[in-house]
Amino acid sequence: MINQRLFDHYGIDTTKDLKITPRCVRPWDTVLIDKQGSCYACECTAWLPQSIGNLQVRSLAEIIGSDTHRHLQDSISDGTYRYCNQRQCTYFRDSDWPTHTTNNIQNLRLAIDDSCNLRCPSCRTGLVFHKTGNKFRLGIRLSDRINEWLRSVQHDITIHIGSDGDPFASHVYRHFMEQTPRKDNIRYSILTNGLMFKEFHDKIPHIMNGLTTLGISIDGATADTYEKLRLGGKWDKLIESLESVTEAKRRHGFGLHWHMVVQQDNWQEMPAMLALAYKHEVDRVFFNRIQDWNTGLDFEKQKFHDLDEFKELRHIVTRDPISSTFGLF
Repeated sequence: MINQRLFDHYGIDTTKDLKITPRCVRPWDTVLIDKQGSCYACECTAWLPQSIGNLQVRSLAEIIGSDTHRHLQDSISDGTYRYCNQRQCTYFRDSDWPTHTTNNIQNLRLAIDDSCNLRCPSCRTGLVFHKTGNKFRLGIRLSDRINEWLRSVQHDITIHIGSDGDPFASHVYRHFMEQTPRKDNIRYSILTNGLMFKEFHDKIPHIMNGLTTLGISIDGATADTYEKLRLGGKWDKLIESLESVTEAKRRHGFGLHWHMVVQQDNWQEMPAMLALAYKHEVDRVFFNRIQDWNTGLDFEKQKFHDLDEFKELRHIVTRDPISSTFGLF
């Protein structure tokens, strides 16, 4: 049932007893599905790395509530949190676990295709794009199995699309969004680089009508910085697309969030990013410190967080009402 090697890999002591009273609701209300079809009872595979089943083998209805799923839930109910990665989970860092009670999956997080129209050095080593081949066909099969389950869901649920690839560039995610059942109980959140929003969003009106949050990842507030860090992206096209996003936000009323991976080459542009966000009616800007995703990036050069100038700038940015700097130590 439990793959101990996974926990050893992440350095998770599965014999621990953290004696935590609050019951984190994520193993009850969230399922994440990766590009292999493995399902996880958490927001992140590194936080709770044990799969509760694979969508290539079993249906989602069979996976949810399976013996492994209940076993992981028990490790939360008894307060041990023995399978959780307390060093990486943001709820541990903030000591603020989501604890409302539910018996239904309310968040379905899709990471079923890593295709993207960009090749950002902070994220990947080259262009990843699946339009044919085994990985593409698997993504389509997973999409169809997920939509099959969604047709039977009667309770309110939010589908989170993105974080591994770009939903508007990916042919797998396009297929998923075009085929998703039109039901009032299904809502959506999307994370994208924004470049293809203008040309594609009108093709999925049911998604736009049910969109609660649109997140856009932008790592530069000037053309030079953006095009250096977002390889393959063009600043003029981004600005044109952002104007389309602003118009869609006024029309549909979704929340608009921007995300900036703060790193050596862009930390000085945090104030400029906020100024640009206000211009485009953004509700929240998340400044996140760069993480090592094994892309070969030289982290010895990422020294900005030790600079007094950065600490002063971070302090200034933190005071802005739409800014979130969680993780910028």
